[in-house]
Amino acid sequence: MIRIARKTLLVAASALFMSAALPLQAQETIPEDHLAAARETVFASNAIRAFDNVLPLMAERTRTLFIQRDPANTAMIDEIVNEVALSLASRRPELNKVVFEVWARRFSIEELNQLTAFYKSPLGQKYSRVEPELRALSIGAAKQWGDAISTEMVTLVREELTKRQAAATE
Repeated sequence: MIRIARKTLLVAASALFMSAALPLQAQETIPEDHLAAARETVFASNAIRAFDNVLPLMAERTRTLFIQRDPANTAMIDEIVNEVALSLASRRPELNKVVFEVWARRFSIEELNQLTAFYKSPLGQKYSRVEPELRALSIGAAKQWGDAISTEMVTLVREELTKRQAAATE
């Protein structure tokens, strides 16, 4: 399940970065009050926490890449990757802003205010806490179901093919 969650995280982060990479003139300017409402909703829902591992994951990938190419310098690579990752941590607000813009583009201020009220309620807080687990378990269930259906489909198609081929040769 962790592998699925990481893939989901990386796909989501990639989509956000691609959205941010659009030319500025192609993106409409979002009023500050709309961004503020989105910011409040994102923080109330804890949606931003899903991206807390982006930089550590990228650092680990970078570390692995360089160590595979030059294992003799592992200690120096570790030190440099840690320094660079720490220096890039200050850029996290760039990602947050993109997330706020994504939410603002999909919800009106009124909808964002309603979502914020929900996420600040006891039920909303509980949902926010268990949502990552719910998502991971749901993805796992869908994969298990898909695997079972796939196996059953192959078996049924094979049986029907055999039956029809036998009938055709009689």
